[in-house]
Amino acid sequence: MTFRLAVCAEMVYGELPLIDRVRRIHDQGFEVELWDTRGRDIAALAATGARFSSMSGYFGGSVIDSSDAHEVLASAEKLIPTALELGVERMVVHPAELGEGGRAVRPTQRATGAMWLTGLRTLEQLGQLGAEHGIVFALENLNTVLDHPGIPLARAKDTLALVQAVNHPHVKMMLDLYHAQIGEGNLIELVRAAQPYTGEIQVADVPGRFEPGTGEINYPAVCRALVDAGYAGVIGLEAGAVGGQSVEAGDAALAAFRAAFTIN
Repeated sequence: MTFRLAVCAEMVYGELPLIDRVRRIHDQGFEVELWDTRGRDIAALAATGARFSSMSGYFGGSVIDSSDAHEVLASAEKLIPTALELGVERMVVHPAELGEGGRAVRPTQRATGAMWLTGLRTLEQLGQLGAEHGIVFALENLNTVLDHPGIPLARAKDTLALVQAVNHPHVKMMLDLYHAQIGEGNLIELVRAAQPYTGEIQVADVPGRFEPGTGEINYPAVCRALVDAGYAGVIGLEAGAVGGQSVEAGDAALAAFRAAFTIN
């Protein structure tokens, strides 16, 4: 297998407590992605022996808004000890602040030059923070059609442009192919262009946001394109199981994910 495969513990095995979800994912040979780690038993998570590929890297402010970009930096610094305790490699940030249900806290339909410049400066500072602690900050692209309306600079082409402009080894892209398919498509060309700047890739099928093979994305073709492009990093399943939140449905989803990204 060329890739390291991870599974988001927030979206599968919902009938189990989080610790048991992490253990089950780990026992099947996958790494683990987490979202918000605040209020969770970090020592117990670390004791599972799981390898944690990524977690949320901030809990307030907006990367592209000069009025509160400092909150992104301050909250990221507060989360660093958790990331270090868990051995997390990447801390995920978004172009703008997400509220309830992933909606924009301050919906904006048009990006400005000031937003681009603020995003660049904020990411540069995150890169410096990451370099101090050996952690990469990963800017995730989002779709504004269905899940995250009102988030400016969220399309993959924009997040990629920001990461390219920062050009820092501790600032990469969290390339989410589910979001990119909804918002832009042309995934194979996207993974080729983004490969040098990609820290991690997240996948789910469209529509539904379930495991590969349940929708329209040809993930075996995407897998071959990633191999051809020389990508050998983490691919994370950030998806629910089409069969529901049971253990059996989760196991089936993980098996389908593994099959889609296994090189024969």
